[in-house]
Amino acid sequence: MSKTSPHTLVAPTEVPVKKPRRTFTAEFKRRVVGEADRCKAPGEIGALLRREGLYSSHLFDWRRARDNGELADTRKRGPKPQPRDERDTRIAELERANARLERRAKRAEALVLLQKKVAELLGNPLDDPEETP
Repeated sequence: MSKTSPHTLVAPTEVPVKKPRRTFTAEFKRRVVGEADRCKAPGEIGALLRREGLYSSHLFDWRRARDNGELADTRKRGPKPQPRDERDTRIAELERANARLERRAKRAEALVLLQKKVAELLGNPLDDPEETP
């Protein structure tokens, strides 16, 4: 009798990677539906589906989509973009400019405070223009 290692009887624990779903372009769908419509002899549609690696349910759904006009154009999905109002654009520009000027003002105030502290350390205090009448 041969001894078997306990490791050889253990099944692999790794989960196989799931394949992503196939996606088909509208052009491909229109082409396959057109070819299927031109099939006349028995078995031609089956051969077409096998050649393309498709199911009959694909063809059924794509024909219905074609009849509903969903394959006619290549519309983008999602909400339709709204035209921007010139006032909104101007407001956004002004808000950016205001934020930039506020950053510059804070930086300038910090520099003035630093100059005051340096002057005090050197024994030469600066007068605050806001405090003098």
